Amino acid sequence: MSPVFLNSKRLDSKKDDSLFDFADSLSIRVPTSCGRTGECHECIVEVRRGASALTPLTESEKFLRGNYRLACQALVADPSADIEFSVLRRQPRILTSGTRRDVELKPAYVRGDDGENVVFNGPEGPVTVDTFRQAIYGIAADLGTTTVVLNLVDLESGETVYTASFENPQRFGGSDIMNRISYDGGPDAGELQAVMVSSINFEIGEMVRALKIRRRQIYEIVAVGNTTMREIFFGIDVQSIGTRPYKSSVEDEFRASKRPTTALSATAARLGLRIHPKATVYGGPLIASHLGADVAADLLALGMEDRTDPVILVDVGTNTEVVVGYNGKLLAASCPAGPAFEGGEVTYGMPGYDGAIEKVAINDRGLAESRVIGDVEPIGICGSGLIDLLAELRRTGMMDELGKFDDGSGEYEFSESNNLTLSRADISALAQAKAANYCGQAIVLREYGLPIDEFEKLYLAGGFANYVDASNAIDIGFIANMPLDRVEKIGNAALEGATIMLLSTPKREEIEKLTATIEHVELETAPDFFDFFVEGCLFKPMGNVWQNS
Repeated sequence: MSPVFLNSKRLDSKKDDSLFDFADSLSIRVPTSCGRTGECHECIVEVRRGASALTPLTESEKFLRGNYRLACQALVADPSADIEFSVLRRQPRILTSGTRRDVELKPAYVRGDDGENVVFNGPEGPVTVDTFRQAIYGIAADLGTTTVVLNLVDLESGETVYTASFENPQRFGGSDIMNRISYDGGPDAGELQAVMVSSINFEIGEMVRALKIRRRQIYEIVAVGNTTMREIFFGIDVQSIGTRPYKSSVEDEFRASKRPTTALSATAARLGLRIHPKATVYGGPLIASHLGADVAADLLALGMEDRTDPVILVDVGTNTEVVVGYNGKLLAASCPAGPAFEGGEVTYGMPGYDGAIEKVAINDRGLAESRVIGDVEPIGICGSGLIDLLAELRRTGMMDELGKFDDGSGEYEFSESNNLTLSRADISALAQAKAANYCGQAIVLREYGLPIDEFEKLYLAGGFANYVDASNAIDIGFIANMPLDRVEKIGNAALEGATIMLLSTPKREEIEKLTATIEHVELETAPDFFDFFVEGCLFKPMGNVWQNS
């Protein structure tokens, strides 16, 4: 009898055991709402080893691509083979620190003057939607390509009462935006929206169970995310975002004066979200092309609508966004960095879950010393650890700026435990991802025309950016060569901005107006884009780029 490994836990297997059975044995909750018949498409797992030892794909699984299965449908066919799989609902670390901004409470849903009703202040004027039932809640959602984070907020006090995060369940459609656009244009269009809605409903169930409240006490959801994530969530065709000029149909309609804003509004019932029957869903405004509502939320969190000094915002993710300037002159660009720093394309890369190496230093004997999330055996390395590792290999002279090892070897072992290595192919993937970040910052700074020392701050936003060693990031050219005392990490600013939108309808209007004034810099049209990209592939600090060539 050979073992099955689930999230690095060893289990014995026998013929016709389902992957769901193994999750049950470890008390790991896997979402399902169909009684394990394969109809709900919620119990998606990733098979990392031994896929051929499982029963063939069933009709219910035909929408899946790659090494993904439904836990209820995949059965052990060969008990003598090793099988390893992981549940997609692994929970990333939730950021507990980051930028915070106090705003005057003016949510869309309030208690009526009589204190006995809940009133919706909509575009048509106040409408009574319910009897007041002890509390009025809303949810702010950051729909990231890799990770989804939700804040449950008391709309009367402004307090966040519950925060949850989970791995984006759409990974079976591809690890990056372009693959998901392609998937959503195929025969299984709608599956990406359905699995996101199902996962959010599942998480809402966890929230209300933990807090002993009711779903119908939640009256609104504010959702932000990059353009593709937002449109998929709202059920909008995303095919135009995948082809030049990479614009959403919503943006096209706004530019053609066919709609007053790029923000969206829908009923929760239409999207299938299980909260109050009359609840609404607001989607934050877009900037342009791939620059979506998450960046708008970042800017709101930073109070950019009131800024008079120029700053740099870098929101690091599968798509990295760069915004430069202040209210009056703002330039922005999106960089398709890919998933290399977020768990994809690197042999032992993984998101920031338990078992991920997050900090690395190389000692004078050339050996890596590391810190692991959760203080457990390392099973991989996340983005902050990769930046440390690359910077340390350069500092010690074990790797040159081209990414070649000085001893001519093909890999470096950074953990004896589980024999974790970084290969030349891994470094190549990281170099290209870094180069995309580099191009975005360098070209936008060059277009803006101000020397780096005239910017008040460089703000680093995003999940793993909060754990990045800024000095190491500068040393390898991951971020602009800014004085360290001006680099500030602001955590998940997109979630904070979404929370502000939830708590203040006037702030929604302000950010809708601001986003319409931002100039979009199309990186690929810059005549020297390729030169910047080649320079960005080198592991060295960014040079002076602001002079116009």
